[in-house]
Amino acid sequence: MAEQYDALLIVGFGGPEGMADVMPFLENVLRGRNVPRERMLEVAAHYEHFDGISPINNQVRELIAALQQELDQHGPHIPIYWGNRNWHPMLTDTLKQMTEQGVRRALAYVISGYSCYSGCRQYREDIQKAQLAVGDQSPHVDKIRVFYNHPRFITANADRLRSTLETVPAELRNTLPVVFTAHSIPNSMAGGCDYEKQLTEACRLTAEAVGISRDRWKLVYQSRSGRPEDPWLDPDILDYIRTLSGQGAPGLVILPIGFLSDHMEVMYDLDYEAKHLCDSLGMQLFRAPTVGVHPEFITMIRELIVERMNGAGPRCSIGLYPANHDVCPVDCCPAPQRPAGRPGAPAGTGGPPGAGAAPAGRPGSPTGGRPSAG
Repeated sequence: MAEQYDALLIVGFGGPEGMADVMPFLENVLRGRNVPRERMLEVAAHYEHFDGISPINNQVRELIAALQQELDQHGPHIPIYWGNRNWHPMLTDTLKQMTEQGVRRALAYVISGYSCYSGCRQYREDIQKAQLAVGDQSPHVDKIRVFYNHPRFITANADRLRSTLETVPAELRNTLPVVFTAHSIPNSMAGGCDYEKQLTEACRLTAEAVGISRDRWKLVYQSRSGRPEDPWLDPDILDYIRTLSGQGAPGLVILPIGFLSDHMEVMYDLDYEAKHLCDSLGMQLFRAPTVGVHPEFITMIRELIVERMNGAGPRCSIGLYPANHDVCPVDCCPAPQRPAGRPGAPAGTGGPPGAGAAPAGRPGSPTGGRPSAG
């Protein structure tokens, strides 16, 4: 059934834009979590390496600019609003502005491409909380479906990987291991959603598009947080680099396919930690960019908007699985269960894959353990 929408709402994680923002931002990210203030101060100090500035907000601005141009040229001609979970512009403030400007129905693009509690359902809960805060006149908001197997998403990732492989010395280009990374989440979260299945399929489709054989690529994880004894998806990227080194690999190519922009987690975990480890092991690291504002990715977002507005039109997907549902089932992507004997730790602290803050529970990483955070 066709749907009419007055606006597009971009929903992001948010990130600090100066040292004065860092502690208030971390307090928002970690609210309700049993994280000592000393640990927060330790994490805040990591931002000093970047002058307190997370790249995530500017990347969202670039995304909005590219998408606005795409909509201006091809339609639909609807305004774009932007609200964050953890830093300005805050989601509640944005919904209030939309209400004041007469928006009644909006379509939300959440900056996360895969299904899990913190990458999908938690964002929907955040929208509902903001609607309650604004009141009865708040706009109705529907969320665009996840798009891990959309052909344009795969094309954009394949193009990023192909371009990076062209920078690899000719004698290594056809043999160097290709490693896809995504934000780790607790096993208790992963067990209730299709996160691993969707990531594996996106990796397979991207590798096949570039001509990478199955024995040459692997999906690994980064940015885990929480207690070491709590099980999260593995292997960790640093552990896997050590494994490759032990096997005699001269280097590797990394594509952070679980992330949508080169934000703080990608920069810190891969360009800093993984790069330093590779240097210490005498390995070469070639890191592919995320999709960012790749033209195919921007066109995909517009097509997903049109798809939802048309209702009966084609729903693009490739590979083993059909396009994901538009409306999530009531029991979709439940919050992870709190580990026994861990008082004060709320469920759902794994973080949205792709978000951009680095994990609070991982020594040396900059911020909140949220896939795709800030």
